[in-house]
Amino acid sequence: MNETDLLNITYSNYKDARKGLETLLTERDKTKSLPRPLYNDPDMFRADMEEVFYKEWIFVGMSCEVPGKGDYFTVDIGQNPVLIVRDGEGGIQAFFNVCRHRGSRVCLEHRGKVANLVCPYHQWTYDLKGNLLFAGSEMGDAFDMKEHGLKPAHVKVAGGFIFVSLAKEPPADFDPFLATLEEYMAPYDMENTKVAVESNIIEEANWKLVIENNRECYHCAGSHPELLNTILEWDDTNDPRAPQDFLDHYQRQAEEWDKEGIPHKHEDFGSLRNRIVRMPLKEGTQVMTIDGKPGCEKTMGRIQNRELGSMRILHLPNSWNHMQSDHAIVFRVLPISAQKTLVTTKWLVNKDAVEGVDYDPERLRQVWDATNDQDRILAEENQKGINSIGYEPGPYSETFEYGVINFINWYADTVLKNLG
Repeated sequence: MNETDLLNITYSNYKDARKGLETLLTERDKTKSLPRPLYNDPDMFRADMEEVFYKEWIFVGMSCEVPGKGDYFTVDIGQNPVLIVRDGEGGIQAFFNVCRHRGSRVCLEHRGKVANLVCPYHQWTYDLKGNLLFAGSEMGDAFDMKEHGLKPAHVKVAGGFIFVSLAKEPPADFDPFLATLEEYMAPYDMENTKVAVESNIIEEANWKLVIENNRECYHCAGSHPELLNTILEWDDTNDPRAPQDFLDHYQRQAEEWDKEGIPHKHEDFGSLRNRIVRMPLKEGTQVMTIDGKPGCEKTMGRIQNRELGSMRILHLPNSWNHMQSDHAIVFRVLPISAQKTLVTTKWLVNKDAVEGVDYDPERLRQVWDATNDQDRILAEENQKGINSIGYEPGPYSETFEYGVINFINWYADTVLKNLG
């Protein structure tokens, strides 16, 4: 089957689409971008959700968002509403936000605090561990309360990050990354942080285009003037483009980080699916504000050195993050449809920092608000071009776009593994 044939496959049903997906991924040219259907076909999108977002570990939020007993937030992973709640023993639980009576959502708000989880439809009531407490006498004497607790989702927490898997048996190779994440995040004491400000934007583009755009800075010089006030374009310390003056700058910073016991070495897991590395910012800047000066008067955790650069954390398929000395920026990507994606950005600060005294939310978010909107436009224009019958997969640069190549290879390998 030649490239033109691959681009023009049509599918009579979803079963055929899954077979087509397997063909497209097996026969693709690994040096080029993906065939059109993988970016815009609704059946291919459904397969992405079923084989990636419903089976892999997905970043959903931060532990500081549920600081106390009964605090919760909700998130939709495709058509699956999910509930994250702090139980009475301080643990974090994840459930399908679906009542075991007739399927209504239990918690309707994005976030809140409850004593118990009460479905608003018929008042079925669950405790914070998902056990059914009340269903009413109408269910009859034979009704077994123990058989009708909320359905749990798999949940893991490390370094303040909460990950959920909707799979019956989630991937088992996640723990080494979590252990390193816990170690690298320890200086920040994320349990004692708070979300200072949050943004949610809808990008009219396939989720893979959103991630691809993040995985390269080839476009940065022409698109992100605010970001480039502080950030260096090299992806990490292993970037093949990195010049000697950058490596020397990194080494000087690393010596200071070592004195404070701040982890910084590049660590990656699962073919770069998960990666952590601390990168210096431009000399003379401290954090990703418009002028590089502090964004918050209080540093995070036990941090003393304000020149910590940015600890970059990548988690595929849906998160990248920048951890700095006085604030952290976390990003979450959730697909909505074949050509629509929700991008959530949260800025976190020390929980004792006072808005208007220690930090200005508008100043914190200025750079990444601009950058996110610029990236939205890039992804949307990318999508419009790919939708054209004039599109055909184009070549990647092995140096400037190696991060994109890593992502697409991970995506293809993951889908093929899960389809099998």
